[in-house]
Amino acid sequence: MLHIMSTTVESSSERSADEVNEEIRALWRRSGGTLSVEQREEYRRLVLEWAAAAPQPVPAACAP
Repeated sequence: MLHIMSTTVESSSERSADEVNEEIRALWRRSGGTLSVEQREEYRRLVLEWAAAAPQPVPAACAP
């Protein structure tokens, strides 16, 4: 069976990086520290969503 994973983040609502981070932490707590295949897929999706929501640093060359 072939599984294709999307590399795009699909979010039904715009959540803050903090909100997504809390969901990631809850996933790890529920898993007891070892993620199943399904949980790893959820973790990957959440990390991509977190990265999209996280504030991006301003490069030093662009800073005032």
